[in-house]
Amino acid sequence: MRRYTQLTHVQRYQIYALKKAGVSQTQIAMVIGVHKSTISRELRRNTGGRGYRPKQADLLAHHRASKRHAARISEATWGTIESLLRQDWSPEQISGRLKRDGEATVSHEWIYQYVLKDKRSGGTLYRHLRCKRKRKKRYGSHERRGRIPDQVRISERPAVVDERSRLGDWELDTIIGAHHKQAIVSLTERKGRFALIAKVERKTADNVNAAVQSLLEPYTDFVHTITSDNGREFAGFKQIAAETHAEYYFADPYASWQRGTNENTNGLIRQYFPKKCDFRTITDEQIQEAMDKLNNRPRKCLGFRTPNEVLLEAQTVALTN
Repeated sequence: MRRYTQLTHVQRYQIYALKKAGVSQTQIAMVIGVHKSTISRELRRNTGGRGYRPKQADLLAHHRASKRHAARISEATWGTIESLLRQDWSPEQISGRLKRDGEATVSHEWIYQYVLKDKRSGGTLYRHLRCKRKRKKRYGSHERRGRIPDQVRISERPAVVDERSRLGDWELDTIIGAHHKQAIVSLTERKGRFALIAKVERKTADNVNAAVQSLLEPYTDFVHTITSDNGREFAGFKQIAAETHAEYYFADPYASWQRGTNENTNGLIRQYFPKKCDFRTITDEQIQEAMDKLNNRPRKCLGFRTPNEVLLEAQTVALTN
């Protein structure tokens, strides 16, 4: 019987904390509900030069898994796929036909990745795709506005962020004023729906960096992650991450639902500053007034508590502890 179990991101953080506390491997296995051999193998395979770290362990495990997936698709199968691509079959059609014919199971996403890898090496398979521009933006080399280097994708974000079980996971965006004059930087905390907003004269990376750091400075105990879209105004994300001690992630292109909390908040902000509003006429007092109203508005999702009340409760607990 196979005893080894694939571990989750949360379990790896548990292993890290328990190991640091001096708990034995056998006891760690009992606490997180896996066989002790799973813990032994995890530590043996995913410990780096600076010891066992959960984020690094996740990356190592995912890298090995991706290599296994690639290896299970034979060269002959890829040859068939390439031949069908050159006949202008779409990746979805190829994937479905292979499955229908009882051949190797290859998802259309894997085929798109194969095409993009071929393009980066100078190949021409991409010319046979029907939706070249759309697919290039979603999976490929760049967007028209330019890709920010060294991005960490939302797929690598800890699972605890999706659970909304803690305060400190923020979503970030900018709202543009009429005639593209000036902008509002908008931050929303995922669990408590707490909103922070500030106006910037120009939507540059430097201005956005300064605004984000200023907005989050009073809440340093409640900043774990920040997730934004791929706008060039977030090109200085490394500085934001360093100054706020947060892990920074980017949502997938054209996937606004991955920052749904922030998108909803932006809609509420538009109640005070509509799309036709000239942001050059907005005062700091008006920004503060809008922010106060947003954070003192009861929310059904919070049991009709306000974001301010949720934050105050968390701060009280933190002080008590």
